[in-house]
Amino acid sequence: MRILVADPLAQAGLDALAERFDVDLRTGLDKSALVEAIGAYDALVIRSATTVDAEVIAAADNLKVIARAGIGLDNVDVDAATAKGIIVCNAPQSNVISAAEHTVALLLALARRIPTADASLRAGQWKRSAFEGVELHGKTLGILGLGRVGALVAQRCSAFGMKLTAYDPFVSTERAVRMGVQLLPTVDEVCRQADVISVHLPKTSDTLGIIGEVQLRDMKPTALVVNTARGGIVDEAALHRALVEGWIGGAALDVFSSEPMTGSPLFELGNVVVTPHLGASTTEAQDKAGTMVADAVVLALSGEFVPSAVNVQVAQAVPEGIKPFMPLVEQLGRLLTALHTGQAGELVVEYHGKIASEDTQALTLAALKGVLTGVVSEPVTYVNAPLVASERGLKVSTVSSETFEDFVSLVRLRLGDARVAGTLIGPKNKPRLVEVWGFPVDMEPSEHMVFFRYTDRPGIVGAIGQRLGDADVNIASMQVGRVEQGGQAVIAMAVDSAIPPPVLDEIRERIGAVDARAIDLA
Repeated sequence: MRILVADPLAQAGLDALAERFDVDLRTGLDKSALVEAIGAYDALVIRSATTVDAEVIAAADNLKVIARAGIGLDNVDVDAATAKGIIVCNAPQSNVISAAEHTVALLLALARRIPTADASLRAGQWKRSAFEGVELHGKTLGILGLGRVGALVAQRCSAFGMKLTAYDPFVSTERAVRMGVQLLPTVDEVCRQADVISVHLPKTSDTLGIIGEVQLRDMKPTALVVNTARGGIVDEAALHRALVEGWIGGAALDVFSSEPMTGSPLFELGNVVVTPHLGASTTEAQDKAGTMVADAVVLALSGEFVPSAVNVQVAQAVPEGIKPFMPLVEQLGRLLTALHTGQAGELVVEYHGKIASEDTQALTLAALKGVLTGVVSEPVTYVNAPLVASERGLKVSTVSSETFEDFVSLVRLRLGDARVAGTLIGPKNKPRLVEVWGFPVDMEPSEHMVFFRYTDRPGIVGAIGQRLGDADVNIASMQVGRVEQGGQAVIAMAVDSAIPPPVLDEIRERIGAVDARAIDLA
């Protein structure tokens, strides 16, 4: 079998592949060259430079596996690969230690002003008094996202004598206590209390710009911000203003909203430390990534189960009756996360009707993967999802009943006070969302959805439609669910584009909604 390695790979990974297969190292291929070449290969190994889109996959007649030597998969069209039966895998834990250590390195460099002091001394100046730093001992660290990297950063900063706080609704209070971390209910509360903010969240529509002008203004004037997660989570324009006007003391960034980044106004400021996305740039991390994907490729080409596969539904081990439900259930999980508030304690997955007679283990994994995908910084797969949940103290239970409700098969997810349910209809197994917050609805899930929970009364639909129209947001479909006239009700809408947060807040206030959530599943 032949393997194409399209991006630079650690020698350890190349050697492991070459022991079993014919390996061609061809880096720097443009898209047309990749499309022309890919048909001859059984496996493709990439990093971040090569994009594998639907056109490339369509030309991959023999391809069985796409392996990314890293944690992300932004450059792979996973849906297109899944539709063609191609396994997609990565190396999700290859760089967690390197990323945590780089976070601490940036924090120390910022706190002790090492880059500017180094540059000054190299310029022939001896200015000891000009570079007074601060101690970390006794300071409060605020961690946004207490996943594997965040937890490792907490351990290392605890050794400096720092007080630890964090925001992560999917970490149990008991686990946080064992880690010596005080959980706080909101990002804003962490920002107000902390002397140092360290970002370890995934980049989603909900976390984009989650540290913006409001949060930066609320921070202490001496506060330091460190972001080694994803660019854009910290609003860079607001951060620049905060640093120039003295709202905070400094910032250290390894990631940027657009990369490669070589001309940011932040680079001109002396209270900023920057590096070009070096979180995974260690010899050890690259070796781990190389050997991990090599092991995955060997398993895939041998027809065995691939633990790091992100699209396990292509595996033969998943029952045929279950496979069509997997995308739906994962969507339900992501929707449930968006609707949930407070700390998550237990995820309950219910199977009703015909589906309850199947082996639903893969569906439970799909639900868990969907729930966790938008709240942890590391990639979540069908295989590591239980471990990720266990590390956060999130319990998972299932309920099965072959008693039919209103549908032949129905899957319901419950997390705290949030509840969603869905089913498949017709010969083409079209997904339907049939329950939100316990209210009946009937709509096809879409990339952009919005939900309002309010007291039923005339004029609500018109008020929402008018404001969305003013904002140039088109309504694709709409459902109203209620138990009784004049009681609590839900409006569920699919819209053609994302709703700006200020518009959502205005609608919530205008209709007196108990809750309003805009969901982006793109």
